[in-house]
Amino acid sequence: MMKHILDAIMTGGRRSPERQAEFASLAVPESYRGVVVRKDEVGLFEGRVSRDKDPRESLHVDEVATPELGPGEALVAVMASSVNYNTVWTSIFEPLSTFGFLERYGRTSPLARRHDLPYHVVGS
Repeated sequence: MMKHILDAIMTGGRRSPERQAEFASLAVPESYRGVVVRKDEVGLFEGRVSRDKDPRESLHVDEVATPELGPGEALVAVMASSVNYNTVWTSIFEPLSTFGFLERYGRTSPLARRHDLPYHVVGS
């Protein structure tokens, strides 16, 4: 499935109505490969000072279910990303764990509840 999407993107310079229709008709994959932190590892770095917390210990490449879209949301295909300060802070669970925010946000509505998961895909 991902190869079909990549092929459609790479040939996107040909903007014929047929190519546009082909691209629009591609199915959204049920899952994707993402870099995640896991909720059950929040205490992984307890007792260590910040400089001794290595993000490589808590970042994992996993197959992740593609989320269902809610009102006002869009699905964006990202072909590349990089590490920034938010990724590092999330990965070492500082200054606060992202999961605390996601738990609180999940209590605000049934739609928000789907963000309270046992993992968090990094990226911002």
